[in-house]
Amino acid sequence: MTAEHSLTLWQYIVEDWQAHQSDWTKPGLRAVVVHRFGVWRMRIRPKLLRAPFSVIYRWHYRYIRNIYGIDLPYTVKLGRRVVIEHQGAIVIHGDCEIGDDCILRQGVTLGNRHLHQVLAAPKLGRRVNVGAGAKILGAVTLGDDVNIGANAVVLADVPAGATAVGIPAQLLVKQSLGG
Repeated sequence: MTAEHSLTLWQYIVEDWQAHQSDWTKPGLRAVVVHRFGVWRMRIRPKLLRAPFSVIYRWHYRYIRNIYGIDLPYTVKLGRRVVIEHQGAIVIHGDCEIGDDCILRQGVTLGNRHLHQVLAAPKLGRRVNVGAGAKILGAVTLGDDVNIGANAVVLADVPAGATAVGIPAQLLVKQSLGG
């Protein structure tokens, strides 16, 4: 969540619910709601008043991670209307930034690349579409409207509007017809 957004927790949840086809049973929606709650509870001061909410958050976070396989810590900077399309094996580094209207599918990993750079995490622009099984590793930046193919391994920046596929990911070049 960026500072420019001043919605209430409830407004974020309603917006996320609509982005997930208004289906409260979707594990992706549940993971996003728990994330939003985790961010909200960190604004409670003093720590003593925050403590019961932290226990509630921690329990729900672990439930989502262990039952649905979606690891989305509250420290992730999560944009608006982010959709986690399918459950299972989704790991998101705590220092990641995910822009508005992004879609993540099952098996996606957004993480660090080297053990000596533990805080190096990906930054996704707006409307990024990440295919199933894709791995985006290290301090890479994906521009707005990027498509990442299924099972791609992204190790370098991807410019806005591009499509990356393969291991390691290569940019697809659009060929003109007729010439």
